[in-house]
Amino acid sequence: MYNNNWYKNLNKSSLTPPNWVFGIVWPILYTLLAISFIFTFTSKKCKGLCTPLKFFIIQMILNLSWTTIFFKYNLPIISLIVIILIIFFTILTYKSMSSINKFASYLLLPYLFWLCFATYLNSYIVFNN
Repeated sequence: MYNNNWYKNLNKSSLTPPNWVFGIVWPILYTLLAISFIFTFTSKKCKGLCTPLKFFIIQMILNLSWTTIFFKYNLPIISLIVIILIIFFTILTYKSMSSINKFASYLLLPYLFWLCFATYLNSYIVFNN
């Protein structure tokens, strides 16, 4: 299980939202990601596992590993590197997906904005603890 005391005792940005906000934001973002994936996967321009879906899968694996790296292993520097990689692969996904389905690529934008905010929060912890 995760060490909640570790996180509670960190110096966090004054912009850090209360925990309940994450419980609202992430299901919305994961829903948008799923719709984006489905729209791309079912497009006639995407044959099998097309390039945007490969990038999408890589960023999702990284996304799902971030929580464990940060909260379970208490490694904010490594998690910062991971979130930067998530942003990188999400941008690659967005760019390559836009040629297949513009709507699907636009659905990634709220996620990308949230990732940038999360990067700020993660960075704040790295530099202030």
